[in-house]
This record gives sequence, C-alpha cells and structure tokens, in this order.
Amino acid sequence: MTPPDDRPRTTDALWRERRTTTAALVTLVVLVAFESFAVTTVMPRVADVLDGHALYAFAFAGPLATGVVGMVVAGSWSDRHGPFRPFLAGAVLFVVGLVVAGLAASMPVLVLGRLAQGLGGGAVNVTLIVTLARAYPPVLHPRAFAWFSAAWVLPSLVGPAVAGIVAETAGWRWVFLAVALLVVPTSLPLLRTLRPLGPPESGSDVSPAEARVRVLLAVVVAAAVLALNLAVELSAVPSAVLAAVAGVGALVAVRPLLPAGSLRARPGLPSVLATRLLVSGAFFGAQAYVPYLLAARDGWGPAASGLALTTAALAWSGMSAVQGRLGQRLLSRDAVRLGTVLVVAATVGAWLTAAAGLHPAVLVTTWTLAGAGMGLASSRLNVLLLGYSGPGTQGRNSSALSIADAVGAALALAVSGVLFALVSGASAAGEHGTGGGEEVVGTAGFAVAFGLTVVLSVLAALVAPRVGVPPTERHDEPASVDDDAASRA
Repeated sequence: MTPPDDRPRTTDALWRERRTTTAALVTLVVLVAFESFAVTTVMPRVADVLDGHALYAFAFAGPLATGVVGMVVAGSWSDRHGPFRPFLAGAVLFVVGLVVAGLAASMPVLVLGRLAQGLGGGAVNVTLIVTLARAYPPVLHPRAFAWFSAAWVLPSLVGPAVAGIVAETAGWRWVFLAVALLVVPTSLPLLRTLRPLGPPESGSDVSPAEARVRVLLAVVVAAAVLALNLAVELSAVPSAVLAAVAGVGALVAVRPLLPAGSLRARPGLPSVLATRLLVSGAFFGAQAYVPYLLAARDGWGPAASGLALTTAALAWSGMSAVQGRLGQRLLSRDAVRLGTVLVVAATVGAWLTAAAGLHPAVLVTTWTLAGAGMGLASSRLNVLLLGYSGPGTQGRNSSALSIADAVGAALALAVSGVLFALVSGASAAGEHGTGGGEEVVGTAGFAVAFGLTVVLSVLAALVAPRVGVPPTERHDEPASVDDDAASRA
C-alpha cells in the first residue's frame, strides 16, 4: 500500500517551526508600514508646530536618500558576515532616529532624526530579505512573501486614522515614539534567529574594492539628494543652480548601481528599472502633498486628511491581488502599461485639484486611482525583474530595483520641495497689501509640486511599453527583436 503523501504536513511543520521568527518579521513589517502612513499623515501638523514648511519635502526625501546607503552597506555586509550585525546596527539606528524625531524641538533636528531613521531602515529592509532567504527553505518563500504583502493591509486601513487620533489626543510626537518603543521587543526574537546565520558558503561575488566603490556611490547619491533639499534655503538663482548640479550628480552616481542602459531606458530589464524610478517618483512625490493640501487649503485634520492615503493603499492591495489571480493571462508588460496610465490620471487629477480649486473629494477619488495603478505596475515590475534575472543576478538586480525605487522617490520629493518653496515664496512676496494671499500661496506651491509628478508619470507611461516580455512569459507570442536583446541584457 502506498503511503499517503505527507508533503503538505511537512511544509506546515516547517512553517510552524519558524512561527516565532515569522511573527517577528511580519510585526516588524507592520510597524514599518504604520510608521510610513502615520508620518505622512501627521507631517503637515509637525511642519506647523515646528515652523518647518521649507523642510517639509526634506523630511520625506532625506530618509529615502540615506536609505540607499543603508541598503548598499547592509547588502555587502550580509554577504560577507551574515545578517546579524547589519540588522542590529540598522535596528538601533532606526530606533534612535525615531526617538530624535519624536523629541525634536525644531524641524532641522527632526530631519536629522529622519536621516538616521532612513539609514537604519534601509539596512533593516535588506537584512529582512536576507533572513528570509537564509532561514527559510525555498518551499516557504511564497507563503512568507504573501504575509509580507498582507502586513501592509492593516496599517493602510487604520494607520492614517490612528495617527490622526494620536496626534489630536496624545500629540504628534507619540507617532514616532510609540513605534520606537514597539520595535525594540519585536526585534529581540529576530536576533536569536539571526545570530547563527553566518556568511553564505559560496561567499560574496563582489570584491571588497567593488563593495567600497558601491558604498561611495551610494553616499554621493544621498549627498546630492540632501543638497537638493538644502537648495530650498537659498535665494532663487543659487537655489536653481544647486538643484540642477545636485540632480545631475545624483543621476551620475546612481548609474553604476543600476543595470547598464537603465537611465537610457533600453528595452527589457533597463526599462523595468527606469519605469520603477519614474513611477515611484511620480507616486511618492505627489503622495507627500496629498494630506498637506487637504490640511492647508481645506482645513482637514490629520485623521481626515489621511483618508486619501487609506483609499489609495486599499486600492494598491486590491489591484495587486487581482493581478495575482490573473497570473499569466495578463502579460506583465500590459499590466505595467495600464498601471502607469492610471498614475498619470491620478497625478493630473491632483494637479487640477490644486490649480483649479476643485473639491477635495476629487483628490481623494483620483488618488485612489494612483493606488490601483501602483498595485498593477509595482507588482508586475517585480515579476519582470525576476523574469529577466538569472540565478546569479537575482540579488543584485533586486537591490537595483530597491535603489531605483528609493532614488526616484527621493529626487522627486527633493525637486518638488525646491519648487514648492520657490513658488510659494514668490507668491507670498507678491501678495503683500493685496489680501487673501494665504490660499493663493498654498495653491500655487501645490500646483507646481503636483505638476512635476505629472511630468514624471507621463514619462513612466512612455517608457512602460519598452519593458518587453521576458522569456518566462513567452509562450505562443513571437519574440520581437527588442525582447530578444532585452533577454540578453
């Protein structure tokens, strides 16, 4: 008699053996997700209290910039010595950054805390993936990633509302401090799992000299993004000059960290990275100003102004689930095309809301479209990346995708911050003696910031068709010349 197949039971047993580690990993992702939604929700109030409107975009772009450094350092560190030390260092920096931000008496000090938080967060994000790869057998990877995705759903539902309630009752500082207090006990079970994980047996395929160069390039990228934000403090002409130099410097430095041809949007894998950079810049560059506009122009409180973030996050999760069910019945290339078009529609709607004074419901509705577009585009860009990556390039290419994600958002936030400050300042200067200038100033600044994201989203939609069809999705469809070249890239 043939014994029954016990593979499902064995898989479940493997999963149960790691339930403590899984619970810690998922809880940490939940905290990171909550912090992301919560800070975006309360930052308008923080800027009011600390008189830091000029550094508003810096508070978002700075952590993204230093996060690039954390990703590169933690990646090389984990490959050579295992994930324990980089995770510990990253978690400590993340907590310290949250505490500094929560206790800040001025906006520059809060930004300093956010920089430390970004550096630590970038390291933690990389080591979480390394931990998953090292501590879980491949059969458990799909289940673990599904839990990672699900971990963003609850914060998207309650994060903005909870952050608004905390800000209105206990004070905005506890949005930062509460997360810091919760990260510490959450990390302790992970440390026990990470300590035995030494370097991989195969070793790192990146030489120490190359690793140092990559870290140096990441530092240059971060410095360039931070210089873009400092341009806000200068007068018009020096600000524009510094912004132009820093923007070019960031793109030059990030180029070697991405696959060849990414900044030229060559067909295939390079266009996957270019699309990710552009669409992330459009989405996150605009999202930072969505609750800001609702608070500054329409007088919405933190809880209400976070509504658009909640609906967008739900749409992101919902559309991501839909594309997952469709599988290969929907080509990734077509999903990315549709997703970027939806982001274009959303950024245009945000721009019209600010420029034409439309009802705030228009902004909430259109920003929900942005979430749906990102659910399609972001998910399938990940699929395309793996489709174009061989076994020896999956790690490096995945790192490149994270870098493109962060740099696109950081540059968009930095440039929009410069434009917002310049235009708002110029409008304010022209309003002396005319009366009723406060609303006009806000509208002008928001319109220009959203206008930049419209340009980025249109560029993403133009590049999206060049992502092609990887070998893993080719069945009966004849391969084009561009697709063949892309598969060899």
